[in-house]
Amino acid sequence: MVSLNKKAVHGAAWTFLGYGASQGLRFIGNLILTRLLIPEYFGLMSLINTFVLGLVLFSDIGIGPSIIQNKRGNDPDFINTAWTIQVIRGFGLWICSTIIAWPVASFYDDRRLLWLIPIVGTTTVIQGFNSAALPLMRKSLDLRKFTIFEFVAQAISLVCMVTWAWFHPTVWALVGGNIISMSIKAVWSHHLMPEVKNRFHWDAAAAREMFSFGKWIFVSTATTFLASQADRLILGKLFSFEMLGVYTVAFTLADLPSQVVARLCRQVIFPVVSAQAELGRGALHEKIASKRRLLLLGMALGVAMLFNVGDAIILTLYDDNYADAAWMLPILAIGIWPMILFHLCNSILLGVGQSIYGAVGNNFKVVYMIVTVPLAYQNFGLPGAIIAIALNDILPYLVTMVGLVREKLPFFKQDILTTAAMVLSVAAIALLRYSLGFEISVSRLFL
Repeated sequence: MVSLNKKAVHGAAWTFLGYGASQGLRFIGNLILTRLLIPEYFGLMSLINTFVLGLVLFSDIGIGPSIIQNKRGNDPDFINTAWTIQVIRGFGLWICSTIIAWPVASFYDDRRLLWLIPIVGTTTVIQGFNSAALPLMRKSLDLRKFTIFEFVAQAISLVCMVTWAWFHPTVWALVGGNIISMSIKAVWSHHLMPEVKNRFHWDAAAAREMFSFGKWIFVSTATTFLASQADRLILGKLFSFEMLGVYTVAFTLADLPSQVVARLCRQVIFPVVSAQAELGRGALHEKIASKRRLLLLGMALGVAMLFNVGDAIILTLYDDNYADAAWMLPILAIGIWPMILFHLCNSILLGVGQSIYGAVGNNFKVVYMIVTVPLAYQNFGLPGAIIAIALNDILPYLVTMVGLVREKLPFFKQDILTTAAMVLSVAAIALLRYSLGFEISVSRLFL
């Protein structure tokens, strides 16, 4: 247990370090690319990635989580069966991306999607050959090597994109950089753990165990896609690609705290809770509570800062084409808070083998988005749509909280107190900003 706690602390440290470095690099690259490429290309690529990601998530049976959670996760037969399924799935996804290209291009009335979607879809084949060493490193909480691997691959991708955009400023800079990055990661992943030698193999018992564990993962990830990407799917039809690109910039910055928590949940919290799931619920709750509270308080401050200074970041660092992102970001930042709570609740539920609540919660979110966003846009225009999106994670969070109560792992009181701390932080920084002679961040919405 002491060894596990030590690994968890080291893993959390490397996760924060890696995420901070990754987002810093991503932010710098974003600034450079937004000066080399027009917003339309970002909107177009965002829509393409949404459909490719949708195919990935609609076929996710939890291969990586199965290796992490299953007692046979270190068995070569189990690992190679998982890898074989992963490769087959990658080719299937590429075929699906080719099939959907024509109806998607027709729906959005843009012929570029006809050939861009299948080309971007080749990344699913490339990812299918990723080594099983990646989930095994997460299982053992060996996140130093994993973090360095992710960061270097991202840096190479960014260099490729910027170089391509400098000489040929088209959407191909974003497409080509992504494919090159995925290819390098796939090759490099097989050198991370030399003792892991992937080969094609089929163990029927291992496959049954994976499919049994993954049935709710499949439902959950499919609905996660619809829940997390419904905004782009809907806005891609309601907005121009240019405005979708502006929204993407605002959401990417607003989503930073949530992404920190999501990565920490995947790489640390889920493996640690899985390893201690046999403890009594009281003991498990006690081990989680203090660390969860500390994390939430840190994220509350992050949300408060984004709400109050996000507009200044947009107006200072981005050109005038992205000015509308300045009023979108504060609204979206507040909406990220229930998403943070959802990630934390769902990772604990997954750790104790309960994936149904995340799936049900995301189903509620999908219905909410389909109904409210078009109605809000129709009646209140662009601001109405953005506000509707900001409120979309409340229902999924409440569903997962019900799940935790049923599992005798309640954190509702803690969440109320940390939410109050977040609101007070937002108000305090807003008052400080106003006292210094600056307008409140959302005031641009009313201009």
